[in-house]
Amino acid sequence: MRKALLAILIVGSTSFFASFGQNTPKTDSIFVLRPDRVFDGQDLHQGWVVVVKGDRILSAGPSNKVSLPANARTISLPGQTLMPGLIEGHSHLLLHPYNETSWNDQVLKEADALRVARATVHARNTLLAGFTTVRDLGSEGAEYADVGLKQAIDQNIIPGPRMLVAGKAIIATGSYGPKGFDPAFEVPQGAESADGVDNLIRVVRDQIGKGADIIKVYADYRWGPNGEAMPTFTVDELKLMVEVAKSSGRPVVAHASTPEGMRRAAEAGVETIEHGDNGTPEVFKLMAKKGVALCPTVAAGDAILQYSGWRKGQDPEPARIAQKRASLKAALAAKVPLCVGGDVGVFPHGENARELELLVDYGVAPLDVLRAATAGNAKLFHLDQKLGRVQDGLLADLVSVEGNPLQDMTTLRKVKLVMKGGVLYKQP
Repeated sequence: MRKALLAILIVGSTSFFASFGQNTPKTDSIFVLRPDRVFDGQDLHQGWVVVVKGDRILSAGPSNKVSLPANARTISLPGQTLMPGLIEGHSHLLLHPYNETSWNDQVLKEADALRVARATVHARNTLLAGFTTVRDLGSEGAEYADVGLKQAIDQNIIPGPRMLVAGKAIIATGSYGPKGFDPAFEVPQGAESADGVDNLIRVVRDQIGKGADIIKVYADYRWGPNGEAMPTFTVDELKLMVEVAKSSGRPVVAHASTPEGMRRAAEAGVETIEHGDNGTPEVFKLMAKKGVALCPTVAAGDAILQYSGWRKGQDPEPARIAQKRASLKAALAAKVPLCVGGDVGVFPHGENARELELLVDYGVAPLDVLRAATAGNAKLFHLDQKLGRVQDGLLADLVSVEGNPLQDMTTLRKVKLVMKGGVLYKQP
């Protein structure tokens, strides 16, 4: 019954989204894009043009050196910066802002069909905001609906970004999920529990078999004696999950905010650590040594504190913000690779640029932010042979914004053109 409802819901949305061109994408078109400037994923260039043929970038470079096809459609983008499609590093398309509905109530009370319907809108909003790829790190109680959402996008049923999905995050028994219920009741956990050698191997393999591109694990969580964050899995358990996932060519990423949880995850060989709120210089040094990237998700913490009553711009910054600034500064000083992802879903989908704006406010150079959100994320996610740069032969995932984001990161909210795989979803 659940599967039937989801199928009806996704297919039924086809006509609604048809005007955005996703149902019958034209991949044989030729475009010449003429912006004021091009950010190619590494540097900013004046006077460039970009030629797109089908789903690929045919050529990009100075206008006097690029051969222009006679039958191309020219799109002028005056005053604009053309760049690779932005890559969201930490998303939950099946969640919506916690000031609308708490996480507990989304997991416990919202039907999967409702959550999928809402997620189709989230996917569209994300794409139109210029984020053409997302790493979606957990369905949060909606089983493998993220796998189905990805398939609906790939099959051109609905518009949305390219997706890398984690399915159900893996948690240590007793550590996660809604609390405060009669122990006699088994309530939905919002993730999948697993412990011990045989069970961990089975769960990782099962998730892979059901469509997970990524294995996400909670290396710590708020299950200490007083509700504080404490480590969950042992180093050996984490290493086992990494070994099993890696044998299938899939990465493991870890939620971790405590120094010990982060240390265990880094020692185990995860590829990215999400949040890292209380990271220390020592643990960041270890992450840098092992090439483990940090996805700081500053926008999520900022939003949650505002939901809790912090009047940003009026009240002093909470201690949590000060700690986050200090931890990010320490990570940058240790030269930890930066992954850009806001934990969007905690705040509205389509406002993904919040993370990039806040990273600049937290002291990251604008050029480093843009590099990380394009070519950097593409490399971290093993997509750099396909996208993340404006370069001949790569997929034509391109976004144009009004103004120059290197001078003002808020220009990323002024999206004028969105192209994914050579298909225009938004244009001047």
